[in-house]
Amino acid sequence: MIPTVALVGRPNVGKSTLFNKMVGKRVSIIEDIPGVTRDRIYEQVVYEDYKFNLIDTGGIDVSQEIFNNEIRVQAEIAIEEADVVVFVVDGLEGLTLNDLAVRDILRKCNKKVIVAINKADGKATNDNIYDFYELGFENYVLISAIHNTGYNDLLDMICSNFSKVQSEEQDERLKFCIIGRPNVGKSSLMNALLNEERVVVSNIAGTTRDSIDSVVKYNKEEFVVIDTAGMRKKGKIFEAVEKYSLVRSMLAIDRSDICLVVINAEEGIKEHDKHIAGYAIEKGKGLIFVVNKWDTRNDITINDFTKLMRSEFQFATYAPIVFLSALTKKRINTLMPEVVKVGENIRKEIKTNLLNDVIMDAYQLNIPPSYKGKRLKIYFTSQTGIKPPKFTFRVNNKGLVHFSYERYLENKIRENFDLVGTPITLQFKNRKDI
Repeated sequence: MIPTVALVGRPNVGKSTLFNKMVGKRVSIIEDIPGVTRDRIYEQVVYEDYKFNLIDTGGIDVSQEIFNNEIRVQAEIAIEEADVVVFVVDGLEGLTLNDLAVRDILRKCNKKVIVAINKADGKATNDNIYDFYELGFENYVLISAIHNTGYNDLLDMICSNFSKVQSEEQDERLKFCIIGRPNVGKSSLMNALLNEERVVVSNIAGTTRDSIDSVVKYNKEEFVVIDTAGMRKKGKIFEAVEKYSLVRSMLAIDRSDICLVVINAEEGIKEHDKHIAGYAIEKGKGLIFVVNKWDTRNDITINDFTKLMRSEFQFATYAPIVFLSALTKKRINTLMPEVVKVGENIRKEIKTNLLNDVIMDAYQLNIPPSYKGKRLKIYFTSQTGIKPPKFTFRVNNKGLVHFSYERYLENKIRENFDLVGTPITLQFKNRKDI
């Protein structure tokens, strides 16, 4: 089980900078998927022989004498999921009322808390350091984004009680999770699947706390269903604000091969549905849209709703759409065949000679325009990965690859090979670098 670490603190103390530093790249904004630009809150960190999930949270502010509820809830859920909490404070500004408010939340969590005193750059910080001991925690570490110091000390402290990464036996069974906004019918869909297939549910220890994975048998094959539907934590706060629990969904997506994004037909398509689909695509997972509560819509046909879906989810036109009612089980039998098909496609391997024939024909059909006297040339293409399928192009100069031409090549691959339900990755390498 991969442990989880949460970064919390008031605004502008450097949590995002620390987040980017720990994951080793700038990942706070996603820009490459139209319609789903957002702050990222979750990433996996590898440090020496350790691996852990890192959660970023928004800054907790009590300047108006009340918490920003959305931020507070997101932070509390992150804390609840975490094995270790890193409490980031501003060494230059010193201890504030907001820091004390965060402390009050952390005192209730019974988790290991590390106070990371950021901006530890000079005398002003040194004068403030001892004030932070008033917070009453055991673990303190000085870090500085400007001087790039203290990060290894922090990582050592985080990992001190973690187990080193062990090679595990691979579970070859296909795993899929059910994700979506609150009240779209995720739990009902889970129950309908388990009941429909008349399966004995076995409890498999999941990575997410209080999450029980289930086994569905379909056509004599076992599938693992990862439950993200339930908010079973104690306290009304978790019941009331499920929509801020992206943390759980992200952990489940990470463990899955395929994500079923549930859309509420009764409410129609919402902007947050796009964000949720974006998480799955970003992680390279197979994708199926499940339009639930379809029995409530008599005013629109499946064809017209499909056109609407394709228009709203232009970044995922390859994903199949299933229409059903989890409650009445109408059309529930249409779901598992799509799961099987997408499962085959995310693991599909295409013969190199067939792939090259398609790419060379595509190149001749639409030769790229020249740029400053130079033109992109494609020498050879091969598949270099699965889950999702990854294709590597050997070219004369990868800097000549325009995003529109890359999309053209992806479309040509999809036209010639059945890759329904799976994202695909295109990588370009200069031939001289091979």
